[in-house]
Parts: sequence; C-alpha cells; structure tokens
Amino acid sequence: MTAFRYRRAALALTAAAVLPLTLTACGGDDSSSDAAADKSSSSAPAEEKSSAPAEGTPADGPFGPACATVPKDGAGSFDGMAQDPVATAASNNPALSTLVTAVKKAGLVDTLNNAQNITVFAPTNDAFAKIPKADLDKVLADKEMLTNILTYHVVGEKLSPTQLESGTYDTLQKSALTTKGSGENYTVNDTSKVVCGNVPTANATVYIVDTVLMPKS
Repeated sequence: MTAFRYRRAALALTAAAVLPLTLTACGGDDSSSDAAADKSSSSAPAEEKSSAPAEGTPADGPFGPACATVPKDGAGSFDGMAQDPVATAASNNPALSTLVTAVKKAGLVDTLNNAQNITVFAPTNDAFAKIPKADLDKVLADKEMLTNILTYHVVGEKLSPTQLESGTYDTLQKSALTTKGSGENYTVNDTSKVVCGNVPTANATVYIVDTVLMPKS
C-alpha cells in the first residue's frame, strides 16, 4: 500500500509539472496566429479610389447625355469621326442630319472640311425642330441667311472644355458668342446647352447643342 501511494504521488507531481508547459505552448501558438492575421490584414491592398473626375472638373474626352446615342463603332462612332473632317464626320451622325442638309444647301461643306483647328457648335435635329416649320423652310431657302446662321456656329480655334467655362469668342460670321459652365455642364449664349461635347474630328472640336444659335446681327 505504501509503495502504491508513493507511485500515485509521483504521477501527480509529473502532471503538475507538465501542465504549465502545455499551456505555455498553446498560448504561444495563439499569439503567432494572431500576429500572422494582423500582418496579413495590414498587408492587404487598400481599396482602389474612384477614377471618376471630381465635380466641376472638365472631362478629358467626349461627355454629355447625348453621347450615349453615338454608335460604338463605324464611321459615326467617336473613333470614326476623329478620322474625318468635320462636315463629313457630321454626315455620319444621324442626329445631325438636318444640320448636314443645311450645310449642303449653304455650300459650306468644303469650307468646313478644309478649315483647320476650328470649333463647331452643332445643333441636333431636335434643336432645328424647335424652329417653326414655316420659319425653318424660309431659312433653308435663303442661302445668305442660312450661311449667316451656320457660320455663327463656328469659332476659328479649337476650344477645350476649360475654355468654355467663361469666354467670349468671335465666330466666322464675325459676331461673338459667349460660353459658360463647368465640369460637364455648359451653355452657349445662356440658352443652348451642350449635350455631347469635346468630340474630336480630323480638323475640329465639336460641341453638339440642343438649340440653334442665332446671331445678333
């Protein structure tokens, strides 16, 4: 019996000695795991920032709600129009068919295509539709009046969106137009809104507008 009691006491002492070592080893593993997790978390790539331009910042390329209607490919696409002079490029855009008809009637196709570094404010079909039909027919039948109106839509230099923020520019018609705005919102003469702007062609920058511009004289 005495030998048995000594054996039990020895086992108890051994267990008491081993237990703290086991707990220490387990605690060390947890710390290593936590450290690894923290390191992994800190080394994770930061969330990407939005590349959208800040509000009020001029766009680098074409902008505006009407740009969504421009074909994605072909001669009428942005890439296609960039290869052609402005009158030819406009003829490939269905939304500008009335303007193209007017340019042909005025005999301005070669004038526009041969000009260098110009800006064209191009009214959409809907812009021409705002003019009463009788008045529009009268204008289309009068070459001098038509030329006067169309050349008022052309500035003899390429204008960037930044230049449109606040400016007065002489037109080929010889009288001036004014522009103002910021970001992707611009108006011409306070009444005509740019609906698709900063469109490049081979010899011009085009700003498609929703209202026909009328010269003051």
